[in-house]
Amino acid sequence: MAVMNNGSCVILRKEECFHLLNNSPSNIEAISQSKLASFTPMGLIVLILRTEKGILLILLALLLLMHIRMTTQLFNQLKHRKQRNQNRLSKYFLAGFILVLPLFSHAQKKITLVNSSLQLEWQKTAEGYTLNKVQVQQNNKNVPLPMPTGEYTFLYSPDKPDSLPLFNQVDDHARNFPEPIYKYIVNTWHSNLKPVAMNTAGTAHHFFPSQAKQVGHSEVRFMQDSKEATVEASWALHPMYKNDILVEINLTAKQAGYFSLASPTLATISEKDLTWGIIPGHFQGKALQNDLVLSYAYGQGIPRKPIVVRERTASTLAPLISQKNGFTLALIPEPGTGRDPWEKDKNTHNDWQLGLSLMNRKAELTPTAYYPVLGEKNSYLNAGESRTFKFRYTLQLSDWYLVYKHAINDVYRFPDVLALKQTRHSLTNRVLAMLAYVNNDTTSLWRLEKFNGQQIGAQAYLGGVVGSDKDAMKNSDYGAMWMLATISGDSVLRKSRLPYARNFKLAQQQKEAGFFQGAAVGQYYLSKSQKFTEEWGPYVEPIGLTYYTMLDIGNVLLFDPNDTQLKERLSLGADRLLSWQHPDGHWEVAYDRETQKPRFTELKDVRPTFYGLLVAYRILGDKKYLDAARKGADWFVENAVHKGHFLGVCGDLRFVPDFATGQSVQALLDLFDLTGEKRYKEAALTTGRMYTASIYTHPIPTREKKLVNGIAREDWEISQAGLSFEHGGSVGSANIHGPIQLASHAGMFVRLFGLTNDSLYLNMARVGVLGRDAFVHEPTSVASYYWRAMNAGAGPYPHHAWWQIGWITDYLLSEISLRSGGQVEFPRGFVTPKVGPHQTYGFAPGKVFGNEAQLHLPANMVQVSNPLVDYMGATSTKAGKVYVLLLNNDNDMRTTTIGFNAQHLLFHKKATIQKANLLNNLGQPESDLDTNGNWTIQLPPYGLKVIEIAYQ
Repeated sequence: MAVMNNGSCVILRKEECFHLLNNSPSNIEAISQSKLASFTPMGLIVLILRTEKGILLILLALLLLMHIRMTTQLFNQLKHRKQRNQNRLSKYFLAGFILVLPLFSHAQKKITLVNSSLQLEWQKTAEGYTLNKVQVQQNNKNVPLPMPTGEYTFLYSPDKPDSLPLFNQVDDHARNFPEPIYKYIVNTWHSNLKPVAMNTAGTAHHFFPSQAKQVGHSEVRFMQDSKEATVEASWALHPMYKNDILVEINLTAKQAGYFSLASPTLATISEKDLTWGIIPGHFQGKALQNDLVLSYAYGQGIPRKPIVVRERTASTLAPLISQKNGFTLALIPEPGTGRDPWEKDKNTHNDWQLGLSLMNRKAELTPTAYYPVLGEKNSYLNAGESRTFKFRYTLQLSDWYLVYKHAINDVYRFPDVLALKQTRHSLTNRVLAMLAYVNNDTTSLWRLEKFNGQQIGAQAYLGGVVGSDKDAMKNSDYGAMWMLATISGDSVLRKSRLPYARNFKLAQQQKEAGFFQGAAVGQYYLSKSQKFTEEWGPYVEPIGLTYYTMLDIGNVLLFDPNDTQLKERLSLGADRLLSWQHPDGHWEVAYDRETQKPRFTELKDVRPTFYGLLVAYRILGDKKYLDAARKGADWFVENAVHKGHFLGVCGDLRFVPDFATGQSVQALLDLFDLTGEKRYKEAALTTGRMYTASIYTHPIPTREKKLVNGIAREDWEISQAGLSFEHGGSVGSANIHGPIQLASHAGMFVRLFGLTNDSLYLNMARVGVLGRDAFVHEPTSVASYYWRAMNAGAGPYPHHAWWQIGWITDYLLSEISLRSGGQVEFPRGFVTPKVGPHQTYGFAPGKVFGNEAQLHLPANMVQVSNPLVDYMGATSTKAGKVYVLLLNNDNDMRTTTIGFNAQHLLFHKKATIQKANLLNNLGQPESDLDTNGNWTIQLPPYGLKVIEIAYQ
């Protein structure tokens, strides 16, 4: 830079100008002893004019001109003492310059990040660089985010944090929760009250960076020094996703100890402006929750404490908050930051590498993440060692769900896993193989027992039941039992299973007069003590009545509508449910069997208990049941859906939220179908979006080689991504066991895609169910229940095979309906009890391209060579036709050979093929096929084709 000095030109280097403009006044005197002392007033004006702009520049110039005038007058008065007064002149001018320097340097200490969607501005203050503006541009408007801050935090502890629960810092409810009988969750809950999880461990160091540097328009860098560590940070705008801010923070220890980096507080949100907050898989709601148990254990609202939760049950790594002005702010850690549940050759699901919160350490509302977690893996550093934390902020003027999907689809690349999927066994072949399993008394642990003079039948249950001496028995999916018997024509099921399962259902219901008349007396039968009991104590739940009386009996009556005894029992149950319903529409969670008084009164029955009355209306036709179902649904929508508060149905986990939330979606959809009232459909869609948070979307599946129980696997084969919770949150079974293989939601998610065109539903359905061979027990085709069991089979839960038969059939028929544009459709029955929203089929004819047809799939009728191609069969109810419905469940074109055995087409007589045609997914003819029953068919990605066979 050229500056005039006494008529000559003095050259300042660029870095000297920067030093001049940014140094504090205390350093100006040193500068004045060199080049500044020799500058003329005009030279300094030139310097300023070359470096400032706008109104501030003009103001500075005017102030300096006034100062020059005064200086000149003094110079003229003292010119006879030239040398001495040149020094005085320089010092006098310097004093004036120092007076205006704060104004001058103010503009220089602002740094910004700007693109077409975001503007961030930091300002140097006495505290350091604070974030004083965050602005989103949308629809040609600039909308500022209230309360930006930019404060940094890191945690430090010279010693490993304490591991004792902080009982003295919580109220009596949290201190005494749960009761000792709930042995599966006591230790987990106590771990949740330890200092790290409660966010009290270590010393929190809060700061605003003292140094900053602008790197072009797309990046800024910050630095802060302390006696414990040096922290350096880089902020950059994402080149593709214009509402994303990429942040990388590096901490270098200056002394040994345990460290945890927190994401800086981009902005805080006031409680009154909160409209939604969620850590997917843990808790959600529109408001802060004063009761720690309700929020932290049951997920009903946001804890009023800065709780730090583990990634092992965070389904999507994206804590986010929405506020009244339309902003949604999410914090999304870089993929790979969280734990890998199976590292190389062992289960590492319980490692804790990433902590998530909806509050910062100061208990201010803001999405926050911690890495590494204090006292956990990678958190101990020797002096000189470093850790780096990468994440992004996403800030949009949109609702929470769009930002949530951005984290899933764009950051964690959830849809990409479908390209990795391969399978060795089609889903259809699994169903037919499980038919052989459930027919075998030994493998399925089928038992017959005498009760009240009749034989009742069920499968052994070796899981935990209060009072059990390894003698518990249970049936699961009655709809699937009757469905498979009907569409397969299997005689063993019809003669040796269904009659005794029906007797079990009759025995399970109390028919004697009294407070519990019509209710199911328990899920389980204990053969040694000859009594029915509930899973975890002597109580009766109204939703248990819905499940084990209304749903099971209702599904059986769809197949056997003339069973008058079952109709009487259904009516008995419906009337009891009516009598227990409160005037505002709700039910109690449970009643004590001894005292008949309500139990678990701190909880609300935010479960689809009303669905039992919908079943009663469809079967019995009495409008009083529909009216009561609507009243119950209205209460549920107001108290569950609108608040985001739900409850589960697993007694051993004290009803923490589970798959009952998914059932609520289907229950509301079924009520919409009956009434046509759109508010039920909207409530179903709202609940469906929330239920997607019960599906894991991380880590990103890869082809990395791993060893699982001595078997070589690729990472995608055992991935948790796409699998659902039994129950997540801070105490659910997913904390220990991981997710489950029951994908009861899959068919419903396909249906939701058909209603909304929201690809998240379809991707979640397909990722969850396809290519899961690593969890399927080869000898039986029964998948293990929990992820951690891998392919160990049914284990203590043999009845789960029926649920697997039910959900697989529901999924396949939902895909057939979707891919045919609704032209191939079969009536759906009621949801199954307990595990989710899959529904039964086969009780009534459906349509195949306008032709009435009944589901029909005897074993050995069809052989399909390609395991990526699933299939289903149906027969015309009028003409001699059979349809083979073929599904390509892969994202590439697939070819398969089809073998059709007409000898197995009819249950009791032989048939011969007269003609065969290949139809496309809309029922249009593509080609004629040979009548020999051996065909080669090519199917497009995720395509549907139908073979129409005429026979006699």
